[in-house]
Amino acid sequence: EITERDWSSDVCSSDLAMQLLLELQVYLAEISGFAAVTLQPAAGAHGELTGVLIMRKYQLDRGETQRTKILVPDSAHGTNPATTTMSGLTVVELPSDDRGNLDLEALKANLDDTVVGLMLTNPNTLGLFEEHILEITQLVHEAGGLVYGDGANMNAIVGVVKPADLGIDVMHFNLHKTFSTPHGGGGPGAGPVGVVEKLARFLPGPVVTVEHVNADSDDEFERNNFSEDGDDFRLVWTMPSKSIGRVRAYYGNFGVLVRAYTYIRMHGAPGLRRIAENAVLNANYLKVRLQNEASYPVAFGDRICMHEFVAQGILEGAPDIHTMDIAKRLMDYGFHPPTVYFPLIVREALMIEPTETESKATLDAFADAMIQIAREAREEPQLLKDAPHNAPVKRLDEVRAARQMILCRC
Repeated sequence: EITERDWSSDVCSSDLAMQLLLELQVYLAEISGFAAVTLQPAAGAHGELTGVLIMRKYQLDRGETQRTKILVPDSAHGTNPATTTMSGLTVVELPSDDRGNLDLEALKANLDDTVVGLMLTNPNTLGLFEEHILEITQLVHEAGGLVYGDGANMNAIVGVVKPADLGIDVMHFNLHKTFSTPHGGGGPGAGPVGVVEKLARFLPGPVVTVEHVNADSDDEFERNNFSEDGDDFRLVWTMPSKSIGRVRAYYGNFGVLVRAYTYIRMHGAPGLRRIAENAVLNANYLKVRLQNEASYPVAFGDRICMHEFVAQGILEGAPDIHTMDIAKRLMDYGFHPPTVYFPLIVREALMIEPTETESKATLDAFADAMIQIAREAREEPQLLKDAPHNAPVKRLDEVRAARQMILCRC
């Protein structure tokens, strides 16, 4: 429940900032079902690193020093294996099944007492909700492992399901994606991390906590600020008892945190649910139009997608056209191309994620452009091969640019 707060001018700005951070921690915990939240991490990948370090320290604290492996699905973001390696752990890749889920038999075959935990994105990067999520988390827990939730796709489920209720033990939130700050472009970001009760003592600190005022205290502040109703308190910075330490300045990216706080307060619980509903509706609307009107193949297209879907730049009647050609041609129609060639398990992948913010008019304009491009691919393929036509710079040799970099001071 989101209630009114008294932001009176007689309270010093540092106290107001701490109150905002505390309330944001509470809101994120309520939205996700976790027991505690840290706001320190600067972005999603930084949150991932924080979460896996927490998992590793939890296992070491239990004396489980033989646990050195992290299980990662083949559809995962590239940051998942990178995070694992940076944490000093070993990556074990798990395949997807024929419906785009994590392969349960492969999971079972790799669960033993050397596993720290599993990193799982849900919905995954194919835009699909894991159909066996409860069984997955139960299997990992029975093996003594933890489940890390990659919260990059939280906008598909916010207000609908709480990750902790699914058995997730630790998860980062992409505040710069799910809660209003524009995503991409190099930042700024924010990647708070939520954890279940047994992991709270390992969070990076300090975190904002409430300390009640005691009339009998030797502290002058407490004596002077205590009232008879006993409701007085002060906000303090607390370091969790077994903290992994600081991962950044204690306040994180404060501006992004303020925006997320404001966004949550503006929407309230019903509004947050509508965000997820609109994200899912928009993605499915585009998916059906592109499948039916332009014959774009869609990976696991027989399933209802969540906030995104992965089309393929493979068009019947246009054998020489690839995803990159389609993406470059989109620029001529005024659209920034979607993510291309990811996830890696989909051939000629074109990941389309309209989010919850686009109007039907914008969705139709994008769909119409993609349909027209499919027509051009079959009738005038050279148009796509030479695209973009209207950009200040024509198509670059990206492979050569990556291999033969020309670095200079500007």
